[in-house]
Amino acid sequence: MGYLHYKGYTGCIDYDEDGNYFYGSVLGLKRDGISFEGESVDELKKDFQDGIDDYLAHCKENGKEPEKPFSGKTVIRIGSQLHQAAALKAQNLGISLNDFIKRAISAAVL
Repeated sequence: MGYLHYKGYTGCIDYDEDGNYFYGSVLGLKRDGISFEGESVDELKKDFQDGIDDYLAHCKENGKEPEKPFSGKTVIRIGSQLHQAAALKAQNLGISLNDFIKRAISAAVL
């Protein structure tokens, strides 16, 4: 699985062997859906970018704020014991629980 990036949006790519084409959708959108496809990588990229451009133009024409993927806010459920342990560790480090969680996630994915 691969990814495309354009104007702050990320598309997840897959391949259909039976149909012999690439397809995908934009990640991180809860309200609006954007999908794209192509028989070649160039077609796929063009359809992805055209889909984003069309979406942004449609929002502008209708006075609607485009949905931003990955707002930076998330709700996690980790259980009370882990929540307590993380809060105590953050307090011992002299940082907020939010900063502690950001550091932990950054260390895991970057």
